Amino acid sequence: MLRTTIIASLLASSAITLAVATPAAAGTTERAREAIAAAEAKIHTAETLGAYGDSPRNIAEARAALAAAQRDFDNDHRDRAIEDGVRAQGLADAAIGISQQHKNDALASAHEAERATAEAARDQVAAARGQAADAQDQAVTAQQQAAQAQQQAAAANARADTAQQSAAASAADAEAARNAAALAAQTPPPAPQVETTTTTTKPAHRVTHTTVTHHTTTTGVTSTAPSEQVTTTTKVTPQ
Repeated sequence: MLRTTIIASLLASSAITLAVATPAAAGTTERAREAIAAAEAKIHTAETLGAYGDSPRNIAEARAALAAAQRDFDNDHRDRAIEDGVRAQGLADAAIGISQQHKNDALASAHEAERATAEAARDQVAAARGQAADAQDQAVTAQQQAAQAQQQAAAANARADTAQQSAAASAADAEAARNAAALAAQTPPPAPQVETTTTTTKPAHRVTHTTVTHHTTTTGVTSTAPSEQVTTTTKVTPQ
């Protein structure tokens, strides 16, 4: 139905164009020649654009109408030749319209595909950039974690060194204490110090003599005259 409507519209348009373009005084012979020539040109154009959809059938019908117009012209049926020529032009115009619409649709599809491809490429580039940024962030985080781990390891090593030094110092102190204890066990204690004080008192002159003697031997008593008073004090100091 749509094809019939298109063809009828194109036929009417071709007839109007031919009537306007041709002077009223022109003869039917000239008008028939012009109709046939226009039909041939349009059919050639339709064939050049390519066969799409119903255009091959329209072109075939246009060629049949053109052949009828030529026969009518050869048989001096000028009016019928004009009608057939106009009909051939309409069919050729229909084929041209279908081919042109197909080309327009194909061009639009190509543009849409190109736009979709460009958009997909932009999305891929954006995704790749996002992945690169994420990878860079992960690398920075890994470096920070590695630096922190190194710092922790250095602190642990320092604590281990300090503990080792403390253990060595404690071991040295213990060894010194053991040596001192062994030396003390081997050395005998010193003899106690004895301090003897002898006091002699003479009544006539009230003169007192004090003698202090330090020795480590047994203390003896010295005889004195009866008129003198002698006092002896012994003090022992342990060493």
